[in-house]
Amino acid sequence: MNELTYLELHGDRIAYRDAGAGHALLLIHGMAGSSATWREIIPQLSKKYRVIAPDLLGHGMSAKPRGDYSLGAFAVFLRDLLDELGVARATVVGQSLGGGIAMQFTHQHRDYCERLALIGSGGLGPDLSPVLRFLSAPGAELVLPIVAPKPVLNLGNKLASWLNSAGIQSPRAGEMWQAYSSLSDARTRQAFLRTLRSVVDYRGQAVSALNKLHVAAGLPTLLIWGDNDRIIPVAHAYAAHDAVEGSQLEVLEGVGHFPHVEAPAAVADILENFIASTQPQEHTENSMPVRMS
Repeated sequence: MNELTYLELHGDRIAYRDAGAGHALLLIHGMAGSSATWREIIPQLSKKYRVIAPDLLGHGMSAKPRGDYSLGAFAVFLRDLLDELGVARATVVGQSLGGGIAMQFTHQHRDYCERLALIGSGGLGPDLSPVLRFLSAPGAELVLPIVAPKPVLNLGNKLASWLNSAGIQSPRAGEMWQAYSSLSDARTRQAFLRTLRSVVDYRGQAVSALNKLHVAAGLPTLLIWGDNDRIIPVAHAYAAHDAVEGSQLEVLEGVGHFPHVEAPAAVADILENFIASTQPQEHTENSMPVRMS
């Protein structure tokens, strides 16, 4: 099953995908994304594992309350979601913003984490696309409705549909378009800006775990990156790989910011091999949570 399911968590309606059985994989999407970003790899992974992929609060079909969209708040949200679903431990996989959330989750709730996999992850250095730095600035809420007007979106959707029917597809462009299209909704825009400003300012990413990654010693860690990532540079992957002893690094040639969309079979294979070749970290009482700052 690769369909949305719903539950209520602390009064908010949460959408999520839950497929397969066995050891759990928690898939965390990026900013302005949704669980749909994992649609190409869930079928393969769910043959061996239970795959749980939520729409984060403020994203996709989940509720978009006026609230806290910090990394710490997202980590608590994911912990409570796993509790609600009866999942005690999981391999945590995060892409882009989801990678930053995944790292925060492992710091705050280490006892829930068996392994950590980061795909084109945020939170590993200041470098970032100039567009996101611009949108973090005051006044962006006035610009976004002009940047993403409904007539343009309707035209773009028709063009995308025509290209798909003609067999012309670009997974990377499609993912970017879905994120852009979501900003036509006022509540989604508000949640997007709250989320963005919690981790980004005009100088770039304002939250970094790079100097704290050494505390992940013993936690099996995988890094997957595209060498053509124009949003978060592949240099961040090499720096994180150097910072985490024993980590595994896979750089995919010709792939951009969405390896799981652009090369889904390769990413699913890498994740399966990573899980098969590593032992989950055993939680001990001496594991101390360390927050990113």
